Amino acid sequence: MNKKAVILLSGGLDSTTVLAYAKSEGFDCYALSFSYGQRHSAELNAAKNIAKTFNVLEHKIFEIDLSQFQGSALTDHSIQVPDYTADQSIPVTYVPARNTIFLSIALGWAEILLAEHLFIGVSCVDYSHYPDCRPEFISAYQTMASIATKAGIEGCPVHIHTPLITLSKKQTIELGKKLGIDYSITTSCYQADKKGKACGRCDSCTFRRRGFEEAGLVDPTQYQ
Repeated sequence: MNKKAVILLSGGLDSTTVLAYAKSEGFDCYALSFSYGQRHSAELNAAKNIAKTFNVLEHKIFEIDLSQFQGSALTDHSIQVPDYTADQSIPVTYVPARNTIFLSIALGWAEILLAEHLFIGVSCVDYSHYPDCRPEFISAYQTMASIATKAGIEGCPVHIHTPLITLSKKQTIELGKKLGIDYSITTSCYQADKKGKACGRCDSCTFRRRGFEEAGLVDPTQYQ
């Protein structure tokens, strides 16, 4: 059985949990991160450290400047990252088509590597916020990947794995602790400072902090 896998690794809590899970399942892991014009480099710095910690076979950082399109608080510095609210509408931190773009590049690398597996850390806490984190999106993308690639046509499609998709942040953290993850090396904040310290106010920080609280664990995040 082909056990090569491309892991989308942002440097955050979810993607690190996915990497640890894939390693625990015996996959040969190739990590892929993106420098896409995001507000800060703290997550990428974390991703480099995480890739080394988990001894991945290769770690690529793909450069693509999504800030050219603007329209998102994560890529457009003229738009302020908002504090967390209970608003269920798609927030201004949504980056248009980001997961579609990232998965497509990961799919291409998987074909080159002859890897039959691709892992992404989409999570159930993002259902109401980001349309490209939902099960129907993953299902549709899997169908597309199977018919739009040489590997798929020849009967060896790349399988997309989403081990966190039905897990709460609490459950994700509990899984990660079982896998031995030191979450202090991860960075999840939308507007971390140059030292990687988190703001503690954005959606990502709020979900992360609640997850540790609900799991009854100390939050190792360094806040500003």
